[in-house]
Amino acid sequence: MRRHVVALGGGHGLAASLSALRHVTDSVTAIVTVADDGGSSGRLRQQYDILPPGDLRMALAALCDDSEWGHLWGDVLQHRFGGEGDLAGHAVGNLLIVGLWDLLGDAVSGLDLVGRLLGARGRVLPMASVPLTIMADVAGLDPQDPEAITLVRGQAEVATAPGRVKEIRLEPAQPPATPEALRALREADWVVLGPGSWYTSVMPHLLVPQLAEALRDTPAMRLLTLSLEMSTSETEGYSAAEHLESLRMHAPDVNIDVILADPCVVDDPAELEVHARRLGAELAVMPVARTDAPGHHDPLRLAAAYRDIMGRQPG
Repeated sequence: MRRHVVALGGGHGLAASLSALRHVTDSVTAIVTVADDGGSSGRLRQQYDILPPGDLRMALAALCDDSEWGHLWGDVLQHRFGGEGDLAGHAVGNLLIVGLWDLLGDAVSGLDLVGRLLGARGRVLPMASVPLTIMADVAGLDPQDPEAITLVRGQAEVATAPGRVKEIRLEPAQPPATPEALRALREADWVVLGPGSWYTSVMPHLLVPQLAEALRDTPAMRLLTLSLEMSTSETEGYSAAEHLESLRMHAPDVNIDVILADPCVVDDPAELEVHARRLGAELAVMPVARTDAPGHHDPLRLAAAYRDIMGRQPG
């Protein structure tokens, strides 16, 4: 059965999910966060007041055709200029995407054109039509008062804040979702959320009201893939169960059908089962990490897990 799968996320986590999903189906749509404000993307965003292209570029490269042509152009997209000039640090793909946006005047058309160049096995869409700013309430940044809450602004700052994130929100608070993304969610058989940086790649999708509503109402099965590292700078001290609790707090109307977790992150199976049930989900514990590089997903093992889960569930 040909399944249409929609994958939500950003950065390396979404790229890992897409690299696996391309082995499962030839109908994939990636809906990508647009809140990045660091590095090449941040510079281009600030200079031209555009969507940050970096996460979109990574998703396109992950879906490139499995041919010499596709891999060549995937490498071109990911190549970064060195040195110390104006181009230093910029990825070629970021410049190509921004150039097409400038030429065509439409973000989705530009991404579709890059996808054609790569022979991409799927489509890449921004989750919102405007660039977003992540704002987080973070505890532990004041050494005199560890419980005090500090407002941290911007994806790059939130991702590296040494304290404990309590809550996040977006600016603007009611951003317009991309119409093509909403259509993809309505037509999906499966929606895959994560893996990725929890507060800067995964959760932002649930804070775009139209996306959260579409995710709530989609007839698709919803699968959450947990990351392989629970305690990061964004989620210091978090357990897998606390990740699920934060999802329920930020998006109380969104249920999940299946939660995929590698055994390495399941420290208390009974507690994780309880939190999964609160989201309406079945817990699937399967090995999806690379044996030679802990903390990194193995595309083939992740693909096997996706195939197994999707094969025994309706959708």
